[in-house]
Amino acid sequence: MESGPAIFAGTAFALFGGALLLWTTVRVRQGEPVALGVAPRAAAVVTGLTGALLLGLGLWCFGRL
Repeated sequence: MESGPAIFAGTAFALFGGALLLWTTVRVRQGEPVALGVAPRAAAVVTGLTGALLLGLGLWCFGRL
């Protein structure tokens, strides 16, 4: 019974983290701001680290199955 929530959480974290990394990469390559009103490099770094953290958390959830 505990594998259901772990699968759901792992999927949600992995999808959101992957999408965030992809979105950040596209915005940086196009030279567009990642976040309005924030220094471009700082926004890209923080967003990239957050995406990587969420993707890793999703993989960790799948590893706990």
